[in-house]
This record gives sequence, C-alpha cells and structure tokens, in this order.
Amino acid sequence: MYRPLIIYCIISSFFISNLLAMDQKPYHHIYKDGKLFAFRNLEGGPKRDPNFKWNWKVFREEKKKLEINYPPEHVINKQTVLKNLQKHKSDSYVMWLDHASFLIKLGETTIITDPVFENNYGPLWFGPKKYVESPLTLKQLPKIDVFLGSHNHYDHFSVRTIKNFPYKKTKVLVPLKLGKYFTKNGYKKENVKEMDWFDKIKINDEISITMLPAQHWSKRWIWGDGNTNRSLWGSFLIEYKNKKIFFACDTGPAPFYKELGKKFGPIDLAFGNIGAYNFYPIIPIKDRSVFHTNPEELLSLMKDLKVKKVVGMHWGTAILSLEPIWEPPIRFKANAEKFGYKKEEAIIFKIGEIKKLDNLIN
Repeated sequence: MYRPLIIYCIISSFFISNLLAMDQKPYHHIYKDGKLFAFRNLEGGPKRDPNFKWNWKVFREEKKKLEINYPPEHVINKQTVLKNLQKHKSDSYVMWLDHASFLIKLGETTIITDPVFENNYGPLWFGPKKYVESPLTLKQLPKIDVFLGSHNHYDHFSVRTIKNFPYKKTKVLVPLKLGKYFTKNGYKKENVKEMDWFDKIKINDEISITMLPAQHWSKRWIWGDGNTNRSLWGSFLIEYKNKKIFFACDTGPAPFYKELGKKFGPIDLAFGNIGAYNFYPIIPIKDRSVFHTNPEELLSLMKDLKVKKVVGMHWGTAILSLEPIWEPPIRFKANAEKFGYKKEEAIIFKIGEIKKLDNLIN
C-alpha cells in the first residue's frame, strides 16, 4: 500500500527540483530546447523600439557632414610613447591605446582591454576607419598578463588582433560564448575563462576580477538577426590590493547601477563610454541611445556606482555616430560638477598618454 505513495513522492520531488532549478536560472539567460541559447539585459533598462529600422543611406549622408578636426596634441608622437613606456616600466600606470583599449599596469601585472590594432572596425577592409593611428604596434606591446574582452562588437573585439597577439600565454577573460575565438587561435584552453555576470576570478595574490552587467547587446554580423545576443557582454571590476578599478563595457543608462554601487562601491577609478550616442535623424531623439551613454548619462551612472574618478573612453578614434568628434570630451568636462565631480575627476587621456596610477588614485 505504501509503494504508490513512495513513487508519487519521488516523481513529485523530481518535478519540484526541476521547477526550482528553472526558477534559479539567471534572468539574463535565454534557453531554447533546454540549452542556453542567448542573452538579454536586466529588467528595468531602456528598450529598443521594435519598429526601428536602421538606414545606412541616411547615416552615410549625415556622416559626410562631420569634420575630422582635432588638436594635434590629441595623439602623442610614437617615439615619445615608446620612451614613456620605458620610463614607466617599473611603475603602475594606465595608458590609452585608443577607443576602449587601455593598458592597465598594476604592480608586475599588465592588463589590456578590448584591443583592436587594425585600421578599421570590421571584417577585412569593411567597417569604420580609424582617423588616428594606434600609438603602438602589436610587436611593441609590453608583456601582457591579462586580456579582457568586454563583448563581440568589431570596435572592441578583433579576431585579427586575437590571432596575431604576441602573448598567447596570457590569461583571457571574456563573457560567455566568446572563448572559442581564442582557443581556435593558439591560446591554451586552461588560460581562457568565459565568465557570467558576477563570476569572480583570482588572477594572483594581488588581483581579482569580477564580471558585472552592462546595458548593451552583442552581434557579430551586420545582416540578419541570427547571431544577435548569442554571446554575453559585460564589464570588469578589477580589485588590486585595496583599490577598485571598473572597466565598463559599452553601456546605455540603466537602473541597476545603483544596486551595483551598493554592493561593489565605492570604486576608485572607472572607464566609461562618452561617445557614439547621437544617431539623429535616423533615431528621432537627438543625443540619446539605448546602448551608449552620452557624457552626462555616464557621469550619472558612475555616481550611482559610487565611482570617485571617471575616465572618458569610446571616442576620438573613429566615426561611429553623428555627434561632432570633439564634442564628447568637452561635454564630459563641462558637466562634471553637475553630477558631483570636480572637473579634474572627469579625466581625459590623449592617445598614447601614460598616467601613473598613484596620480589617478589617491
């Protein structure tokens, strides 16, 4: 008489455990046929208009109106860059390569972020051309210990750079579904770590790195939706001794930064996108983007995150949108005080410039 009851209990516990497991799956994971299929942003962030259609013809016509005019001091002479690298080889420092690519040297460990060493952002010769040259070649890079890749868009993630990178024994940290680009190009599988949001990895006795959310998306090919959001995107929180450094993935405005600030703040130094925010008249609202902050929005998000000093990145390298190319740093500096920052706490680098960590974090 007890046998049916026992069977019923076993079956019930099986279904309950499966339901609990389903409930425990992260919101940003999308499953299909029982397998992790794609990703999405956290709840509460802005949504792209489902009726929106990109217009390449309008974009090209509007882009022609932009002048590529910047002061010569925006880019440091290559010989000076090489001399400064030698001069600071024993220091901890930050160096801006271009766009979202930095060298971050912390003690004996050097980190590179989102490196793209080609002259354009795209496959082969397609895609936006850089109007400045990279201050270093791949062969001129100092030894790299950690390679951080935030997401798979071409202006952040270059297969040609990955393939030709001279330090393939480096530790690679990337969001879920991006490890294959490295293991197929000569990197040891044990050194390539795919990370989900809130995963934390210890690099050595001094450094640990946590991947955190961003309000963004992923797509490798321009045409069709078949590869949209199939890989994850994410930001990196670097903890070094008693200091915290935040490298933001591309991000739009989102409410979850306040919660991140409560959990992970205060943060000593952050790098965030201040360019590629204006797509008017393709998008009917000027200076606003679902997936890129304008300078004021970034300052607001960084205040939510409890960041002490902010470096503006994602500008000054190639035309990806329709704001004047020199507008982002001007707006970034001019509006810092409105968001509780001193002007000197809204930091702008020159391409190829090195700043000592002690001068950035004090």
